[in-house]
Amino acid sequence: WWFGGGTDLTPYYLDEEDVKHFHGTLKKACDKHDSTYYSKWKKWCDDYFHVKFRGERRGVGGIFFDDLEAEKQDDVFGFVKDCAESVIPSYMPIVFKHKNDPVSEEERRWQLLRRGRYVEFNLVYDRGTKFGFATPHARIESILMSLPLLAQWEYMHIPETGSREAEITEVLREPRDWVS
Repeated sequence: WWFGGGTDLTPYYLDEEDVKHFHGTLKKACDKHDSTYYSKWKKWCDDYFHVKFRGERRGVGGIFFDDLEAEKQDDVFGFVKDCAESVIPSYMPIVFKHKNDPVSEEERRWQLLRRGRYVEFNLVYDRGTKFGFATPHARIESILMSLPLLAQWEYMHIPETGSREAEITEVLREPRDWVS
């Protein structure tokens, strides 16, 4: 048997309250099983979603784990189940809080640029995407299904100093501890 999984948050703008809520909910699920899990799986997530050629992470992290083993299969399954059940309570309050936020054209442009970074990660680093491409007779459309419909790239784009875009970019460059 084999267990793996994870969840991460990829906001376009930083709302520290949202990120703390997201990470706190995941930590609570992890701590039910082992107080070392959250920090270990958060680091793995930060490392996994690191886009080396950009020097930034895809998002503000979460948890990521693979090939989990335990003496009892039910113990690992219980952990994975609790993590899966924490996704909705970690994420939906953020959706409800922001679902009616107005979005300017500049904010939409930034969203498309960040989606471009998401595409870069998925095509260059994502293990599932690479596995799919290496599989004979794979359905390419199924492999690429997670990519956004619209994305954008700009040559050498650097956010304006002091802007909300620069704020999130700094967080993406240096992961933070959101739950201490």
